[in-house]
Amino acid sequence: MDAKETLQAHVAKLTTLTDENFDDFFSHFQHLSFKKGQAIITAGDKVNCEYFVISGCLKSFYVNDDLKMFILQFAMPTWWASDYKALYSESPATINIDCIADAQVLCLTNEDREQLCENIKNVERFFRLRTNKGYVAAQNRLLSVMNNNVKYRYEELLKQYPELYNIVPKNLIAAYLGVSRETLSRLYNP
Repeated sequence: MDAKETLQAHVAKLTTLTDENFDDFFSHFQHLSFKKGQAIITAGDKVNCEYFVISGCLKSFYVNDDLKMFILQFAMPTWWASDYKALYSESPATINIDCIADAQVLCLTNEDREQLCENIKNVERFFRLRTNKGYVAAQNRLLSVMNNNVKYRYEELLKQYPELYNIVPKNLIAAYLGVSRETLSRLYNP
């Protein structure tokens, strides 16, 4: 599937748009290509876009004052990524986003998203439902961190997203789970 078909299939999972409305919706996106390791957002940047992943894999992460990395999200095809706090509040980015693998993304500015939501009712519905699903996923992740051990969370992550194992290095999976690479290795190489 090309970028337009991928986005259209993604939107169709949550709402319906006429061909004319989808063409208008799609016309507001900019297609961008990034190489493995390339930064998309760096802490301190002004953020005016969110990114829909067509191919590749992104990681959203925070680096604290002790230079410890915390991964907030892996974004694989049909996932969205941005520093949403910076995007919506027009404050400098606090997180970073870069590419784990070469990536093709569609970029939608906040201004265009707001205009589309105002002009096309089902676009607003799409973004509302997508945001709701994101809140549920974030809540589930937080509850899992509070209630489950690392081994369980690792197994659940790979059960939910088996393709991550082939794309994401173990040190990044460890950072996502909030443990060291060595701790993760000990779980599977006693």
